[in-house]
Amino acid sequence: MIPEHILNRKGARSTKDLNPEVIAYLNDGKIETKNLMEWLAIDQLVLLKVVLKQTNKMDWYTSFEEAVNAQKKPTSNSTSKVIGQTFAQLSNAIFVKKHLSNNHSDMVRCWGCWAESLFHDSIDGLLETVKPHAADRHFMNREVVIFASKERLIDDLDTALRILSGWTLDNDENVRRYVAETLRPVGVWTKKIAIFQENPEKALPCLEPLKSDASKYVRDSVANWLNDASKSRPEWVKAICSRWEKESTTKETLYIIKRGLRTIEKNV
Repeated sequence: MIPEHILNRKGARSTKDLNPEVIAYLNDGKIETKNLMEWLAIDQLVLLKVVLKQTNKMDWYTSFEEAVNAQKKPTSNSTSKVIGQTFAQLSNAIFVKKHLSNNHSDMVRCWGCWAESLFHDSIDGLLETVKPHAADRHFMNREVVIFASKERLIDDLDTALRILSGWTLDNDENVRRYVAETLRPVGVWTKKIAIFQENPEKALPCLEPLKSDASKYVRDSVANWLNDASKSRPEWVKAICSRWEKESTTKETLYIIKRGLRTIEKNV
């Protein structure tokens, strides 16, 4: 049983606010993180030992430890990637799905996302595999899935656009948000999509269906997409926003337009 004060806690705002008791539960894989500060505080090698003991795979630990320690500039994000990659090398899709991707720990599910992304060569297979991660209940998993898939989508963008345009109709707002967020021309901590910086109109099949989305989570991502594009193609963004304003008079569309034009308006 997890104590109520642990389950009902608010996430720490700074390192000094981190509760050692909370960290112990996180490192044991018994609770999910409440915010980024907690996610960054997890000792992933300690958590890894818990998972390996549970799956009777402690003989794998040395391989993980060597891979993690070989990093020149380790971060929590890069370490989660390395651990996921190592699981992909040492195990298989069935093991990863059972023990990682469906794990209670959001960090372990992040490892699963990285591992599963490596089991497929085609964009079709990759997107089918990462879709559950795009729909994950935890915010960090929904970010990690972008890190784990975006660069490969760029390599076959036409196929990605064909598939993701269908995802814009998904009932899950997290899936719809993934479409806009993973295709952002610039994005945050991810590779830029040069073709969208130069020719943003290519992404319209994935943006048009979302221009009046009921979810603020999705609307913010669409607005950020337009804001990204406005830095290289401001006149195009203004034209799209003008057209959307005429075609859709909803408050949702107006919200996207206002936020999508924020850099342009700031520079006027």
